[in-house]
Amino acid sequence: MRLSRRAAIRLGGAGMLAVAASRRRAQAAEAIRIGAINPYSGPMALYGTEVTHGYELAVERANAAGGVLGRQVVLLRGDAANPQQGISAVEQLAPSVDVFAGTYLSAVSNAASDAALRHERIYWDTNALAQDLTQRDLPNFIRSGPDADAFARGSVEAVKGLIAPALGREVKDLSVWIEHEDSIYGSSIAAAQRTLLQAAGAKIAGVGAHPASAIDLTDTVLRARRAAPDVFIETGYVPDGNLLLRTSRDQGFTPRATLFVGTGDTPETLSSLGAAFLEGKLVESYPRPDVAPAYGPGAQDYAEAYRRKFGHDPIAPQGLTAYVGMQMLLEAIAAAGSTEMAKLRAAAAAMDRPLHSYATGFGAKFDAHFQNIRALPTTIQWQAGRQVTVFPEAAAAAGVRLAPLSGRG
Repeated sequence: MRLSRRAAIRLGGAGMLAVAASRRRAQAAEAIRIGAINPYSGPMALYGTEVTHGYELAVERANAAGGVLGRQVVLLRGDAANPQQGISAVEQLAPSVDVFAGTYLSAVSNAASDAALRHERIYWDTNALAQDLTQRDLPNFIRSGPDADAFARGSVEAVKGLIAPALGREVKDLSVWIEHEDSIYGSSIAAAQRTLLQAAGAKIAGVGAHPASAIDLTDTVLRARRAAPDVFIETGYVPDGNLLLRTSRDQGFTPRATLFVGTGDTPETLSSLGAAFLEGKLVESYPRPDVAPAYGPGAQDYAEAYRRKFGHDPIAPQGLTAYVGMQMLLEAIAAAGSTEMAKLRAAAAAMDRPLHSYATGFGAKFDAHFQNIRALPTTIQWQAGRQVTVFPEAAAAAGVRLAPLSGRG
């Protein structure tokens, strides 16, 4: 039996609709795959895993609400404790993922994002701080978290607005020693700190650098002790930070105020040094779940979700920043309607959310280098074995006060 032309067209149209529907179902069934590049082995594994815990919680929340673009989101881990491993992890995952996210280590982010560009994949960085990462202007690199400059400015603001008043001094009357681990992470923060402190009138008593892998920091501490600074600022990672604190304790180095940057605020530090030694010390930190609800809406919800999933309190504040960064990435994918590099980059460029939109207190607005300029750190203080957010004032919970600073003049 021959079909009329009209019937054939109707059948052909129905067939095309069926194919289109089938394609939509296949797309919906296919997950959005994100490669999470972090150290999952070696001395930094605990913190790379903590960053990924933040990703997991954001992904679970999105999937429970129906996913993104009607698709579930899946994380695939790429273990990278050094730059070469970062490149290898990207090469292994690139055929299987749509976009990359990371990274606890700036040096790994630097190498891994470059490798991701060769595969035309976005590298969405939530946690690495080195200033050079965005200054390279790679067309695939976007950073949702704070950069080195934000931490440098935050630490100097803490000196001006918190430490100087607590010591009863003007900033111009303070001497400051700047110590840092010597990778692009610590070096970029220290350089900015020096410039900003000098502009504020502070005296730079000295600048020291050490490798994050150092096993003896006695000479470092003795040089700083001889300079007798009022304020000691250190930027590093957990292993070298803890070693520096232990060495300071053993050598009797007690500046009037100690401010660690990016480290010094973990249970590992507490168990290594003890509450008595840490009492009063300050840390320029990724925002913590104890921030005031108006400052970081949803921070307590994150902490509760973390405890339900992992059975303990968050280990480090980097996890909350990673959680928020993953939320931003998923929002950008939804807005782009795609994970394609150019479309996702355009969606990020259009993001415009005010400060205090996220649990960290961040907003979302990317500059010409695709650095989120509304991602700011906070300052915490060790008080009776607990980490308490104390600065800026708006971030501190009701009833929180600055305790006496550690050290003796």
